[in-house]
Amino acid sequence: MNHEKKEKKIAFYIGSLRKGGAERVFVNLAEYFQKEGYRVLMVTQYRKEDEYVLADGIKRILSDIEEEKVSSSRILNFVRRLNKLHVIWKRERPDLVLSCIGKNNFMAVVTTIGTAVKPVVSVVGEAKEEYPSKSMRMLADILFSHAAGIILQTERSRSFFCKKVGRRAVVLPNSLNPDFIRPRYEGKREKTIVSVGRMDANKNHEMQIRAFTALKDRYPDYKLVIYGDGELRSNLEALAVFLGVSERVVLPGVVQDVARRIERASLFLLTSYSEGVSNALIEALALGLPVIATDVPSGGTQELMTDGVNGLIIPAGEQGALEAAMDRLLGDAAFADQLGREAAKIQEKLAPKRVNAMWKAYFDGIIKN
Repeated sequence: MNHEKKEKKIAFYIGSLRKGGAERVFVNLAEYFQKEGYRVLMVTQYRKEDEYVLADGIKRILSDIEEEKVSSSRILNFVRRLNKLHVIWKRERPDLVLSCIGKNNFMAVVTTIGTAVKPVVSVVGEAKEEYPSKSMRMLADILFSHAAGIILQTERSRSFFCKKVGRRAVVLPNSLNPDFIRPRYEGKREKTIVSVGRMDANKNHEMQIRAFTALKDRYPDYKLVIYGDGELRSNLEALAVFLGVSERVVLPGVVQDVARRIERASLFLLTSYSEGVSNALIEALALGLPVIATDVPSGGTQELMTDGVNGLIIPAGEQGALEAAMDRLLGDAAFADQLGREAAKIQEKLAPKRVNAMWKAYFDGIIKN
C-alpha cells in the first residue's frame, strides 16, 4: 500500500505582477509556499512591464484570451475568459486557488465550479472601493458565501458584507518585507520628512506639500522627500514650484533601496483617503520611524497603530490636523523617539515566519476539509 502523501498544489490568481502592495504579498506568499514543499502556480490575466520576478520553479500562466480570439462583443470575450480560466483549473488541478482584488474574486469562485479546486477569496483594499455599487456588493455576498475561504485584512471590513460572509471570514495580516527587518537606527536623525507611495489622488501627497509649506519657516532645515511615481507626479512638482518650496520638496521617483533611504528620517507621513492595510505604513513602523497616518475607513491604520503610543493618527483630508501633528513631532524629538521605539515592535508581530505560518495553517485546514 502506498502511504506517500500527496503533494499539495496552490494557485494564486491576480491581474498581473506589476509592482504594488497586493502583488508583492502574492509573490512573497508564493515563494514561501514553494519553500515549504508545495507546488505553486501563478495565474495572471496579463503580463505587464516592471513586474515582480518569480522564483525559479513557480509556474506562470496567462489567463487572458488570445488576441485572435478577441471579439467585438464584450459578453463573448467575458465568456471566453471564464472558459479559459475554468480549463486552466481543470488542467492544472490545484488543491486551492487564492484570488484577490475586486472582480478577480468573482472569477475565481465562478470558474472553479465543477472542479475539485477550492477557491479562497481575499479583500486586500477598502471593501467599498473594491465593490462600490449595490449590485457588486450583492454579488460579493452571494459568491463569497460559496467560496471555501474568505480572507480580510481588518476586523472592520466584516461589517461591509452580509452576516454569513462576515462570520466565515478570517483576518490574516500581511507579513513584513524582510528588507525592513533590521535594528532600529539610533543615531542622529536626518532632517527629512518622508513618504512612500504611488502618486495618485488617493494618496493625497498634495496635502503633505501644503502642510510642509505652512511649517517651512518654523523648520527651515527640513526637506520633504516623497518616493514613488504616478500620474500626479508632474502636478506635485508644479505645486511645489507654485508654493515656493521646490528646492525643499524632493521627488526621486521609484527607488530599490527604500529601507536604507528612509530609516534615518525624522518623520514618515501616510495621508491616504483609503487603504486596506498599507504595506508602506507597516514598513515605516518596522523601521521605528515616528509616523503620522490618516484614519482610513477600512480600519487599516488602527489595526497597526494606537494614537499617541506608536504614532499619531489624524482624520483623512484634514490639512490642519496634519500640520499640528507634524509640528508636535518635529518640535519634540523625545516624544517622536518614544513613538518610534514603540513602532519598531511591529517587527515581531508581523515577522514573516509568524505570519506565513498563519496563512499556511488556514490553507492546510481548507485543503484537508
